Amino acid sequence: MKFLTLAAVAFLLTGVLDRPGSGSMAAANAYAGHVATDMNVALEQDTEPRYGEDSVQCVRNWSLYAEYHRQRNYEMAWGPWSYMFESCPRATRNIYLHGAAMVRHFYNNETDPEKREAWVDTLMMIYDQRMEYFGNKGYVLGRKAADLYQLRPNNVQELYELTEQSIELQGMASEAPVLLINFQSVVRLVDAGLLEPGVIIERFDRATDIIDYNLEHNPEDERFFVPAKNNITAMFEPYATCESLAQVFGPRFEENPDDIELLERITEMLDNAGCTNEELFFLATEQLHALRPDAESAFLMGRLHNNREEYPEALNYFQEAIDLYTEDDPDAHQDRIFRSYWLMAEISYRQLRQLPQARTYALRAHDANPADGRPLILVGEMYAASAADCGDDEFTKQTAYWPAYDKFRQAANAAEDDAVKERAEQLAETYRQYFPDREMIFFHGYSEGDTYRVQCWINRTTRIRAR
Repeated sequence: MKFLTLAAVAFLLTGVLDRPGSGSMAAANAYAGHVATDMNVALEQDTEPRYGEDSVQCVRNWSLYAEYHRQRNYEMAWGPWSYMFESCPRATRNIYLHGAAMVRHFYNNETDPEKREAWVDTLMMIYDQRMEYFGNKGYVLGRKAADLYQLRPNNVQELYELTEQSIELQGMASEAPVLLINFQSVVRLVDAGLLEPGVIIERFDRATDIIDYNLEHNPEDERFFVPAKNNITAMFEPYATCESLAQVFGPRFEENPDDIELLERITEMLDNAGCTNEELFFLATEQLHALRPDAESAFLMGRLHNNREEYPEALNYFQEAIDLYTEDDPDAHQDRIFRSYWLMAEISYRQLRQLPQARTYALRAHDANPADGRPLILVGEMYAASAADCGDDEFTKQTAYWPAYDKFRQAANAAEDDAVKERAEQLAETYRQYFPDREMIFFHGYSEGDTYRVQCWINRTTRIRAR
């Protein structure tokens, strides 16, 4: 199983964390211009506990650390910042924004492994205190998880717990890197035997739901959510077995069979995983069509009944789909009307051997798309296959090949697809060899070029030709 490297998620982590107003370094710098205003507020309200027991010292250290931070002199800023962090933690959120940025700077410039780990502990403590005094827990937990992922990527259990809490609190406002880190953590914990395999499906379902929501409602964030979705999907694929999906969603379907959103999710996930032969897919699709019938769901039900060799039911659903397409806008749905009639013709001929009905459906498919050619080939094949049954002597048993040839030639002239055209021409030449010869035609009192009515179910007028 391949996992994302730190480099692979750097774009997501850096891109999201550095957006203005996100709590990133860019956001921290944006707040720096307001430090003086915040200090004035502190002086006016220095009796409030949020400014510490010694408001004068608080303001003095605030001024010092803010100026050093503005100059990016983090070593000099650290001392007065530490006083602020410990003695007046409520004074301004900048304490935590700037503090996190400085700690990441110290971590990146430290070579001693133990000291680097100590800086990580300090950074985690900054996030904890920020939540204590300034709230916004779900959002800050996501920030904490993102930093922990970069600095301690093997703390899988902690990453899982942090992102779980963040996503539960943020819901649809959860950010792309948080969803990505969460899902990778789930996969690793499942592989280690610490979580049940079904959790992977549940978390994939949740993540894609949130991502799709954001892609629809926040298109400006597409550059973050699209790569996140692609990576999550790639990690999910090895676990998306039909059996596992059925185990997870089967009980949900039984408990909430009228939940349209659940039914849509079940059918979508099973379809994407290639599990359309699962009984659950059939039941969920059938129920979805019953609750919210439309042409596409009727067509899908036709396909499913066809796969189950329930051919009369399949024909009924395809006809329902055609009726709904026609009611909606027949011109806009010509291709869909064609595919429905085409499948009805195939079923009626190849499965039910109902030749007249199959011809009717095939000709309606041709009317819906005259440039396809395949329906005419099918009619020609039916005529040719019926030749022996449409006569009582050697001559009349060969006459069905004339209308078959007519349909093959018609198909070759109509088809826009070169492969269809070539097949129609080959069939025409093949069955031309089965025409009666001139002697037989003369013996039965006919001449080449005469019109002739082929009997039985074909019941078509054609022109007499010799092979």
